[in-house]
Amino acid sequence: MANKQLMFAWTMLLFLGGCADNRPVIGPYPKTGMASWYSDKITSTSEKFNGNYLTCAMRRTDFGKHYKDCNVASNKYVIVRHNDFGPSKYSYDKGSIIDLSSRAFVRRADLKEGMINVTVEEVSEQ
Repeated sequence: MANKQLMFAWTMLLFLGGCADNRPVIGPYPKTGMASWYSDKITSTSEKFNGNYLTCAMRRTDFGKHYKDCNVASNKYVIVRHNDFGPSKYSYDKGSIIDLSSRAFVRRADLKEGMINVTVEEVSEQ
């Protein structure tokens, strides 16, 4: 348990400290933009990544909150739990506002699409 807490503290120090490229978004999160799917080994919360869970990565530090991610083209949506930090600053600056686990992505689009237009909004606790 101590290792997980230390890893989380170190991760937060990097994101909130001197790494300007990885600073979280302050204030309201963009409501529209692009979504992609991703895989990882360990999340920013020290949780082992599992592509079968309905989770997401956002450039915020409000880990544990739930968000409704809706595909603009099909109007299909999924509720995801925020447990990781991302997308990269480069991708975010290009319009990518959320990375989704593969299971969350396929609930609204084919993985082959890679990126889709979405709206993202916070929902009350699940």
